[in-house]
Amino acid sequence: MEIGIDSFASAMYGTSTLSSVDAMEQLLNRIVRADEVGLDVFGIGEHHRKEFLDSATAVILAAAAARTSRIRLSSAVTVLSAADPVRVFQQFATLDLIAKGRAEMVVGRGSSVEAYPLFGFDLNDYDALFQEKLGLLLQIRDNEFVNWSGKFRAPLRNLPVYPRPAQDKMPVWLGVGGTPESFIRAGELGLPLMVAIIGGNTARFRPLIDLYRQAGAKAGYTPDQLKVGLHSPGYVAETTESAVNEYYPGYAELWTRLGRERGWPPVTRTQFDHLAGPQGVLVLGSPQQVAEKLLRHSEALGGIDRFTFQMDNAGLTHQQLLHSIELIGRQVIPLVNAGK
Repeated sequence: MEIGIDSFASAMYGTSTLSSVDAMEQLLNRIVRADEVGLDVFGIGEHHRKEFLDSATAVILAAAAARTSRIRLSSAVTVLSAADPVRVFQQFATLDLIAKGRAEMVVGRGSSVEAYPLFGFDLNDYDALFQEKLGLLLQIRDNEFVNWSGKFRAPLRNLPVYPRPAQDKMPVWLGVGGTPESFIRAGELGLPLMVAIIGGNTARFRPLIDLYRQAGAKAGYTPDQLKVGLHSPGYVAETTESAVNEYYPGYAELWTRLGRERGWPPVTRTQFDHLAGPQGVLVLGSPQQVAEKLLRHSEALGGIDRFTFQMDNAGLTHQQLLHSIELIGRQVIPLVNAGK
C-alpha cells in the first residue's frame, strides 16, 4: 500500500493566522519532509476560497518538485469540469518534466463548486462538463496529435499538444465521492480510482468499489490495472490520546463551520468518537493503531493500493504536522508493510 498526504494548502491553521507567504513556505517544507522520511505521494487540492492557497495546484507541485527527489506529486483533485483539458495537460506535463517522471493527476467534478461561476460554467452542466473534458484529457494524454469535437469548447483538428511528459503515460486517477455512476465510469475507462470518504464507516463503500471492479473486468481490464485509493481525514501522534486531544478541537470547528454553509448539524464529541472508532472514517491515533486501521480498511474494501491523509485543516500547527509526517514515514509505513 502506498501512503501519503493530501493538502488543501490551508492558510489558517495553528493558534494564529499565518501570512500566506509563511503558510506556503511551511507547506513546501512539509512536502520536503515527506520526501525525506519515505512517504509515497503528496497531493495538493484545488479550491478558490480565501482560507486555501491551492487555486494553482501545478505551481505548488512544481515548486515541490524542485526540492524533492522521489515522492510522487499529484493533484487532489483537479476540478476538470471547470478547466480546459489542454491547459491542464500542459501544466502537468511540464510538472512531470520538472519532477523527472513523478507527476500524477486526480481529476474530478469537485465537491466545492466555487470554480464553476468563477470560470463561467453552469452548474446544471456539472456531469456533462466532466464527461466531455475527461474524454478530451485522456485523448491528449494518449495522443500527441488530437482530433476531437464537443459541446463545451472549440474542436481540435489534428493539433499537437506540447510539451509531452517524461512518463510514457502519466497516471490519471478518477476522484469520486458516492455516486455509483462515477465508480462504473472509472471501471469502464480502466482508470485508477481515488475514493474520498469523509464521513460514516469506510466499509459502506465496498459495494461501490465492487461496481468499479466489475465494470473494469467487463471492459477487459485486469485486476492489477484497477487500482483503488482512499482519501480520508486523519492524524498520527505518539499516542492515541494525544492524537485525539490535538485533532478534535480544530476538526470540530472546521466541520461545524462547513455545516453552517451546507446545512449540517454541529459536530459533537459523540459523533467524533464514532468516526474515530474501529470502523469509522477518521484514521487517527498512535502509529500502531493507525496501521491496524489502514489494514482493516483495506480488508473491508477488498484491498486498497493507496491511502492519503487529509490532516492540515484541523487547527494543527506546522510542528505537529511535521511530526505526524515523520511518524507516518518511520513507523506507520513499516507497520503496514509488515502486516500486508
